[in-house]
Amino acid sequence: MSQKQLKEAFISNLNGTSLLEVSVGLSLAPLCLLCRGLLLILHHVHHGKPVSSRGHSLLLDFLVLVSPLVFSCTVLSPIFSFIPVILAAFCAAVFSKIYTRRKEGSRVPFGQVVKEFQQASLDPGYIPAVTVFRVYVNVLTSISILAVDFPQYPRRFAKAETYGTGVMDLGVGAFLFGNALVCPEVRQEPRVTQPRFASVARQFFSIWPLVSLGVGRLLSVKSMDYHEHTSEYGVHWNFFFTLAFVRLAASLLLAVFPKNKSWMMALTLAVLYQLALNTTSLKTFLLHGGDSRVGFLAANREGLLSLFGYLAIYLASVQVGLWLLQGRSSVQGWLRALGGLALAMLGLFLGLHVAQEHTEPVSRRMANLSYCLWVLAHCLMFFIFFVLTDLSLLFTTLLVRGSSVPCCWNVVKPPDSSRKQGMEGRQDQLPPLCLISAISKNQLLFFLLANVMTGAVNLLVDTIHSKAAFTLCILHLYMFLNCLIMYILHAKNIVLKFW
Repeated sequence: MSQKQLKEAFISNLNGTSLLEVSVGLSLAPLCLLCRGLLLILHHVHHGKPVSSRGHSLLLDFLVLVSPLVFSCTVLSPIFSFIPVILAAFCAAVFSKIYTRRKEGSRVPFGQVVKEFQQASLDPGYIPAVTVFRVYVNVLTSISILAVDFPQYPRRFAKAETYGTGVMDLGVGAFLFGNALVCPEVRQEPRVTQPRFASVARQFFSIWPLVSLGVGRLLSVKSMDYHEHTSEYGVHWNFFFTLAFVRLAASLLLAVFPKNKSWMMALTLAVLYQLALNTTSLKTFLLHGGDSRVGFLAANREGLLSLFGYLAIYLASVQVGLWLLQGRSSVQGWLRALGGLALAMLGLFLGLHVAQEHTEPVSRRMANLSYCLWVLAHCLMFFIFFVLTDLSLLFTTLLVRGSSVPCCWNVVKPPDSSRKQGMEGRQDQLPPLCLISAISKNQLLFFLLANVMTGAVNLLVDTIHSKAAFTLCILHLYMFLNCLIMYILHAKNIVLKFW
């Protein structure tokens, strides 16, 4: 077999992992974020000021926010389920240290801090969990697209061939979920009247970078004879085209139908698509079309037909984004919101169980009903973890007066209704220097660089036969260079967005 055939076989015919392992793995990123925040607060306790050096700040962020994820999906994967326990124990130890030091020097009773936390006012237009969710989906995707080509990356985490729940299968849907949370239809002020198809026109203009990236990827893969998994999207299709089409189609549907009923559109679309799979020859054509790839539809049947499922995920995620923007300005409001999110998550898991029992298992290749429910349930779980992390860090900052954590809630004065903020943070000032803010400013560039560097590494390195130490060095260098570029751009307040 040629090197190309070896790499294609290495990522083919896989079956994924268990639902439980995916759920456990979702706690890793929030625990890393909690650990970073607690370490920053502990530094403030010891030195009375935040980390002032930009170099130290970047190094701390990379070592705590990114590096544990690289280790977890490579050399530490045999003990993957124990890593969240280890991280949680470390966070508990750091919090205990903070509480002990705070108790020695503070005269504010603990009960008063709890009362302040319950009554704390928050910026109603700033939801840090949205930013962190989108950034971490980018980070985890960037790690996985290169790590999957190394033998240290467990095959159970890679994309399943037909049925199955691999970690990378979730990443595709999570990318759409994160995009929908901040789409124009969600961010638009409800009291502002605009032409019905104005958002469609804006979306049509804004997707051209995705189309260009899709064309660029297609031409580069074909010209360099780069290895590819044809049954993933087809011969010519790729995820950039999927994301562009879904965004445009969703804008068109939301211009015709009420935005606050987008969940109904999502459910209708997913159910009708599943009925078509079960009652027609569509599934047979998609899964068992053989090697016949004559014609554009046959050549790209996986990518084109899965658009129905991905569109359903996007529309349901728009509903989540609209619900999140209901202007909660207190801790109590967000605690109640967590209850609503948890109920929705449990409902989706119940629907997933029913769908798998009575229709078919999860299939990213088809983006069937089970896949839609699985993605939405786990994305809500991931988001809930981040909100809980933000609330935990907010409570800890109230324990240590004067401390703060970048990309996390701070107590504010009662909100002024005349001020308008964006869902991902303030637009009139540069956020504090931190890796999350840096990646958030140039997310598409971050993802593009990750794809380019992944291709370069695969062309230069025999990834399949790499040793563990070499794999870790390559992955860390690859992620650090990408993060460093984002950090430098952020420090200079450069946003490479011209559409």
